[in-house]
Parts: sequence; C-alpha cells; structure tokens
Amino acid sequence: MNEIVNNYLTNVNEDGIDRKVRDLTGNITSAYNVPVLKQIFSFMDLTYLEVADFTDKIINVIKTINSFNSNFPDMPNVASVCVFPTLVKTVKENLKINDVNISSVVGAFPYSQTFQEIKIAETKKTVEAGANEIDIVFPVGIFLSEDYDTVFNNIKEIKDCIGDAKLKVILETGALQNMTNIKVASVISMQAGADFIQTSTGKTEPHSSLNDAYIIATAIKEFFDKTGKKVGIKPAGDISDPETVLRYYIVIKKTLGEEWLNKDLFRFGAKDLANNILTTINKMTTEDRKLINHFLS
Repeated sequence: MNEIVNNYLTNVNEDGIDRKVRDLTGNITSAYNVPVLKQIFSFMDLTYLEVADFTDKIINVIKTINSFNSNFPDMPNVASVCVFPTLVKTVKENLKINDVNISSVVGAFPYSQTFQEIKIAETKKTVEAGANEIDIVFPVGIFLSEDYDTVFNNIKEIKDCIGDAKLKVILETGALQNMTNIKVASVISMQAGADFIQTSTGKTEPHSSLNDAYIIATAIKEFFDKTGKKVGIKPAGDISDPETVLRYYIVIKKTLGEEWLNKDLFRFGAKDLANNILTTINKMTTEDRKLINHFLS
C-alpha cells in the first residue's frame, strides 16, 4: 500500500490550501439562487442518527418523503435517508419513492472500534434489511499507527460483502491530525473501493472544514486522472446553513467540475440543513405558498 500512496501528491502545504480555499470561496453571490439551492437539496442524505431515534419517528419522516414530490412538484426530493441498522427495515417497508436511497451506518459508528468480523456481519445484515448505501468510519487508530495494509484490507472486506450497494467511507478528518493524512486516507479508501469519501461523522470535534473537503476533492481528482474512476464526495458535520453549504458547493464545483454536480457523486450529510434551505427558498420565491414541510417532527 505504501508504494501506491507514494504515487500520489501527498505532501500538502497547509498554508497554501488555506489561501486556495479562500480564493475559491471569496464570492458565492453567483451561486446564491433558487436553482442551486434546489440542486443542493437533492444532494442531501437526510440523517437520523440520534440516540432517541425510534420507529414511529422514522415512519413519520418517511411519510413526509413519500408525499414531498406530490405536495411540491417543483422541488426535488432528498438523495437518501440515513438511519441506524435497526431502523433500515422500517425505512424499507415504508419508503415508496424509488429514487430515494436507504443509507445506514455500520461498524461501531461513530468510532469504528470493534472487531472486523462484527463489522462484516453487521454490514451483511444491514444490506439484507434493505440498505443500498453503507457508511463506515475510517479506522483512524490503525491508520495513525501507519498500518496502511490493514486499513486497506478492512475497507476492502466491507466493500466486497455489500454487492451492488454503495460504500461511503467517513474519514473523521478532525481526528487525522493534518492535511497530508487526509490526502493519504482518501487515497487508501479509494484504492480499497470506496464509492464516496465523507469528511466527518458530525459526532467528533472538530467537524468538517472547507479545507478538508478541498483536500479530499483534490485526491478524488488525482485518483480519477490515474484510474478513470469517479468517486463521490460528501461533506458532513456542522453544515446547517445555506451560506456554508454554498461554499462547499463552490469548492467542489471548481475543483472537480460540473460532472460531479449530481447526487451520484455529491452528497451532504444533513438534517437541520433541509429545513433551512427550504426556508431560504421560500423567502426567495414569489410564489404564494410555503415550501416548509419539516422533516424534523
């Protein structure tokens, strides 16, 4: 694995990254409009990963998703709903919208500290229950010990057992200590079969940053240039207002290009963001109705 990593530009100038990101996001005015906000809404993984989440709550969420397009035909629906493994069956039995995916977190989320055999067994059971997107947390501790082969093998074993489901690898960038590690972790994850690289669980401080997302995007671009495979990106963690999400959008658009501006390659991990975008669109539109149909009840 070390030999593969050495083929990538992994020595990151952190001061240079900070300047680059400031330059990219210096003016978001052109992106602050209803069509872009609608597009971003369609990229959202509507996330319910709280200790108090339960069956009845998730059923109500799914009812809102099922009726959303008929109530608001000019709005896209979300990309997926993300729940704990025990709630996947509930989502599967109640979701009537074919193009909304079912995501779930596995493997001792959010710390990834359990036996690999348990991660694999939980993953298989979660896919059998109906999940078509699997989110795992990158094994940060093993990575920081520089055992890159074990990191690669652990991720690949999960990828190999999920069939056609998509694999999102959550780097937990705030725990990776520096930008070079974020770049290396991204490369290893993609080599192991990751379909998406996600910044953060949102459960560990510090959360995602624009710099983190930029580094991941540059790794994805370099991987695409070398292999021809497009890997998606998912900023997540403390992204709750339209202005912040637009800055991430601009970073990804300018780094990876228009080809990545679709829900197959670009996601946001969010819950509060959904209502905030709907509220903003409502304020920006001249139509005599409200778009606010809260997902948070």
